[in-house]
Amino acid sequence: MMRVLLLSQFYPPVIGGEERHVRNLAQALAARGHHVSVATQAGREESGMAMDGAVRVWRIRGTAQRAGNLFSDAERPFAPPFPDPELMLGLRRVVSLEKPDIVHAHNWLLHSYLPLGLLSRTPFVVTLHDYSLLCARKNYLDMGRSVCTGHGARKCLACAGQHYGRAKGWITALANWAGAAPERRAVDLFLAVSSAVARINQLAERGAPYEVVPNFVPDSIADLAPDPDPCLADLPAEYMLYVGDLSVQKGVHLLLDAYRQTGTTVPLVMVGRRLPDFPDTLPPGVQVFGPWPHPTVMRTMQRCLFALAPSIWHEPCATVVIEAMALGKAMVVSDLG
Repeated sequence: MMRVLLLSQFYPPVIGGEERHVRNLAQALAARGHHVSVATQAGREESGMAMDGAVRVWRIRGTAQRAGNLFSDAERPFAPPFPDPELMLGLRRVVSLEKPDIVHAHNWLLHSYLPLGLLSRTPFVVTLHDYSLLCARKNYLDMGRSVCTGHGARKCLACAGQHYGRAKGWITALANWAGAAPERRAVDLFLAVSSAVARINQLAERGAPYEVVPNFVPDSIADLAPDPDPCLADLPAEYMLYVGDLSVQKGVHLLLDAYRQTGTTVPLVMVGRRLPDFPDTLPPGVQVFGPWPHPTVMRTMQRCLFALAPSIWHEPCATVVIEAMALGKAMVVSDLG
């Protein structure tokens, strides 16, 4: 039995592929008899410890979180790419209480652990779910519209400034660059969720120890209990399905254009968070819902004709694609990532 501490900037009830993966991993490790704990940022939930099944979930608050105007989405105040004083103190307390045999980090919460990790002999593993080791925007998109053809100081500062705002973007990009070298020194093993993630983060070129370990879903994913959610009554009898953030990065503008051009009468159901770049005017036949609870999303997926993932970024290892395939659904996807 090992004592495993997972670090994740978000954790359910915050919904997303990365959050689903961390929870799946935590529950699977606990089911194998390991002592598993998760340290994550406190959102609307109270700070402190709560149980998620057999997993101990520690929710801690950070200094950056208190400046709510820094974040475009109040539901997702991302951990900064540099040590956050309060997060660092909270993580030190969690480490002292949990006494982990291994620390396994996901995304930028790792930066608030790095000063502790550099002074510790505890093995430190980092799963890369995106391109944050190289790209301050994390998605390797040039100005958010097309796949980046290569990074450079002036180009990256302009791109980060366009995404976050000039001052915040420049700070984010510079901090991400400065933190990359200490991160590679402190990390004993990087786990890339796909070969695309390993390649674009340049793990081999920079001599970083890594393995490719794809995302997974529980074996029971297709064992769906009856879902009483009244939302399901609003679904058409037949439909094609998109699940995910409603954003340009996910290719929804291309999907809507393609749907408009086909002239099909089969409805297009879209389930996810509306982001600011999602259009206000939609083609006839498009129905937008959500975000919905995960069991309801799985029921929606089970009923669809087929599902779509038209991302314009290099999709790292989309959990929604794996879930749809596990339910026996055909997927129509872009050939990136």
